[in-house]
Amino acid sequence: MGPVNSTTRPVFRFAPSPNGRLHLGHAYSALLNAKMAQEAGGRFLVRIEDTDQTRCTPELARECLADLAWLGLVWEEPVRVQSEHFADYDAALARLHAMGAIYPCFCSRKEVAAHALAARDPDGQPLYGGTCRRLSRAEGLARIAADARHGWRMDMAGAEEPAAPQWGDVMIAKRHVGSSYHIAVVVDDALQGVTHVVRGRDMEAATAIHLLLQRLLGLPSPHYHHHDLIRDDAGQKLSKSLKSASLASLRAAGVAAADVRAQLGF
Repeated sequence: MGPVNSTTRPVFRFAPSPNGRLHLGHAYSALLNAKMAQEAGGRFLVRIEDTDQTRCTPELARECLADLAWLGLVWEEPVRVQSEHFADYDAALARLHAMGAIYPCFCSRKEVAAHALAARDPDGQPLYGGTCRRLSRAEGLARIAADARHGWRMDMAGAEEPAAPQWGDVMIAKRHVGSSYHIAVVVDDALQGVTHVVRGRDMEAATAIHLLLQRLLGLPSPHYHHHDLIRDDAGQKLSKSLKSASLASLRAAGVAAADVRAQLGF
């Protein structure tokens, strides 16, 4: 498949990960997607990105949807839940493996750090030094057959996208999670017919990986737009890790959804 057809009815999506409660930054992105979909005469989808089963829970997924409903958002049903579709992501991984675009990585986090390159990737992680890239295909398969723990990395050596210098051989399927965010998101966007990906600037660097995967897998590339982030009084972006005030806590404090929407410009 080629680029997105400009005559296709636009499809926007908001895709939270249920590893914590939504905050004002999530609210802004969700409201912006819904507004752009409405103005374009398009469709608005919500997707639950919960491939990381060590951190994401069904309860938090339900709470995410409750927060969005409280904001007054309406989306198409059914909501796609990534943990119900691992077979789709495994099939994409199998295609990448068959074309030699990925290789198994048996390195622990400690080993990666010990042999990392000097630079770091856009997520702040050390760039992988390529230890397992040097293994023969036969040796890699033999270790897998012996049940060695492993993930899968992109072989960026021949990549034509600008992802290579930024990301190095990025992990595309994690040993403790399975399919990573990167592979799941491009597969889902294609299966759901998403034409416009509107997300925060903190995800802008990841677009290079997604464009590469789309090219390799023959998937359409949506139009990408990365909006400014909502920040706290100290200038830091809101995040779950910083325990930024959640929508649920604002609701519990008596803040009205209309006030939140007005605060965010909607």
